[in-house]
Amino acid sequence: MKIICQNKKASFEYFLLDKFEAGIKLKGTEIKSIRAGKCNINDAYVIMKNNRPYILNMFIAKYDNGNIFNHDELRTRELLMHKHECIKLANKIKLEGLTLVATKAYFEGSLVKIEVCLAKGKKLTDKRETIKKRDLERINAKASKDY
Repeated sequence: MKIICQNKKASFEYFLLDKFEAGIKLKGTEIKSIRAGKCNINDAYVIMKNNRPYILNMFIAKYDNGNIFNHDELRTRELLMHKHECIKLANKIKLEGLTLVATKAYFEGSLVKIEVCLAKGKKLTDKRETIKKRDLERINAKASKDY
């Protein structure tokens, strides 16, 4: 599994509850640009339309050697998941007020996969506690390293 890009802020901004793997429907120049490593999912989020997931704001740069058939960089792309997973996600989003966040894009063989997480937003106090815990872990690691 070769990781293309990650959304590291997602674990800071949200409580990540459940992880799902989804394929993504791409055009020819998009996959070539992804193979060149020109992809970003930091601002990307997932919405459900008619019980189907779509990813918005996923940036895939234009392919350098492309022609007039080059793709739009921020277009809405469909995610490919099993029907029962899509229905389960749609129900959780409606009933529990959760959201879907894209956390990782990677190659599985020759296919591009997106890791989608069910997430609940953090409040400011939760973020402060996360910072405190991370600082304590860093201090403990440094202290154990000195011995």
